[in-house]
Amino acid sequence: TKRPEDVIGLHFFSPAYVMRLLEIVRPAKCADDVIVTGFELAKKLGKVGVLSGVCDGFIGNRILARTRKQADAMIEDGALPWEVDKAMEAFGLPMGPFRVMDLAGLDIAWAQRKRTADARDPKERYVEIADKICEKGWFGQKTGRGWYIYEDGKPQPNPEVEAIILAESKRKGITRRTIDADEIQKRILYAMINEGAKIVDEKIAARPLEVDMVKIFGYGFPRWRGGPLCTADIIGLSTVLDDIKELAKDDANFWQPSHLLKRLVSEGKTFGDLNK
Repeated sequence: TKRPEDVIGLHFFSPAYVMRLLEIVRPAKCADDVIVTGFELAKKLGKVGVLSGVCDGFIGNRILARTRKQADAMIEDGALPWEVDKAMEAFGLPMGPFRVMDLAGLDIAWAQRKRTADARDPKERYVEIADKICEKGWFGQKTGRGWYIYEDGKPQPNPEVEAIILAESKRKGITRRTIDADEIQKRILYAMINEGAKIVDEKIAARPLEVDMVKIFGYGFPRWRGGPLCTADIIGLSTVLDDIKELAKDDANFWQPSHLLKRLVSEGKTFGDLNK
């Protein structure tokens, strides 16, 4: 376009008539008055507008992609999808990650994985379980079967999925182990925290507050916890960093600590300090 200053992105969340979040995406040349117009539109629609820079997934879906990879790794290591969902629902999420995938449609993420396969880091741990489920035509609620089986609208564990998971672990030579709820919650939460910190460091989000708002209003993160970066402050950033370094012993490629997280720890500061 010859008027890049008038171009803006408005990313609604599904279902758009229910979800309150609206990511207002600012391209490099977008004019300030257009950004203001985006926020005014959000108000008129009864949405909570959050400013985001441009990257794959913006703020919310970029974090979601990281947490899904960690959820996939855990089911290959020893957990089952319904165990992961139960743990995260106990943490305060309205729905666990595998139930969310079934609701959104497994074919959506499958198409994205196929589209970006050539750009995938060869060092990345890639879990093929979801691909194998999609190859069977099981795309979640809309097909009546995905991670779960849906009878009368109620999700029930899919025993055939469990068989696929066990076969994949065996094929890769992984000795499955028990992963308790505390570990599940920590690995999912820390994936959110670390990626959220990277998003702030890259200035995709202006402040940690924007990350927390996106997770609360778009993804059902429990409001009483304040958002993942607020939760990190409550836990203590030095504790979070030490735990991430410990997790990196098993998967150094995934658990690369954010430069911002390391800097805040070294300076004795918190994410909250950046919101002032």
